[in-house]
Amino acid sequence: MGGTISYGLENKVFVVTGGSRGIGLTLAKHLLANGAKVSICGRKEEGLNAAMTSLNAGDNLMTVAAHVAKADDVENLMDCTTEKFGRLDGLINNVGMNIVTTCVDADPSLWQKIIDSNLNGAFLCARKAAQIMREQQQGKIVNITSLAASRSAPAMGIYGIAKAGIEMMTKVLSQELAMFNVQVNAVAPGMVRTKFSEPFWSNEDFHQLVVKTIPMGRIAEPDDVAHPVLFLCSNGANYITGQVLGVDGGASAV
Repeated sequence: MGGTISYGLENKVFVVTGGSRGIGLTLAKHLLANGAKVSICGRKEEGLNAAMTSLNAGDNLMTVAAHVAKADDVENLMDCTTEKFGRLDGLINNVGMNIVTTCVDADPSLWQKIIDSNLNGAFLCARKAAQIMREQQQGKIVNITSLAASRSAPAMGIYGIAKAGIEMMTKVLSQELAMFNVQVNAVAPGMVRTKFSEPFWSNEDFHQLVVKTIPMGRIAEPDDVAHPVLFLCSNGANYITGQVLGVDGGASAV
């Protein structure tokens, strides 16, 4: 399913947070292949430069260095996007990070770091994007959450709590924005083969334990996540809002 599928996104403008690698980079690739204009952000200039070279999309792509948990950075990200492309049709809140720890033993500063990068960052981006889209009377927000939001896992407790918060935020924002023709949804993957989760899937014993819980018998590839997100960004999803779509090979059905 890695090929180009048309979602009718020509000349639409999207912001993809955490777009320099992993799922975010794959999302940017598919959006650009669909004729969209894309602004990606990341914290490190070298990662953004590498993504710019890899995507090779000319004026249809912009990179902005931003820490999504900093309100000023988010304001600049959205302002730069609308100044260059003239509008904002979609936000994909993709940034995610985890530090392996139990909740009980976590230092409060560690808790804050994980919550900031995941939940607070998603809120700040969604808040600013929603204000723009409300004025436009049109837009899509898709939040990338996780199976960990509904199923606790060892050493991923704070991450799961943050992602659960994003899922409730998705529902709340969908209600607030429905009258403005802005749809807000979430996609919740299980384990995906990216650098982020490499410490887990690269351990063959752990990988096999995870695969045994997935009816489809494999972990996800980034393309498996990107296509459902692009559908939710398309006109085909105009009557879908406030939903969390599991993309986990059937794991949550077990």
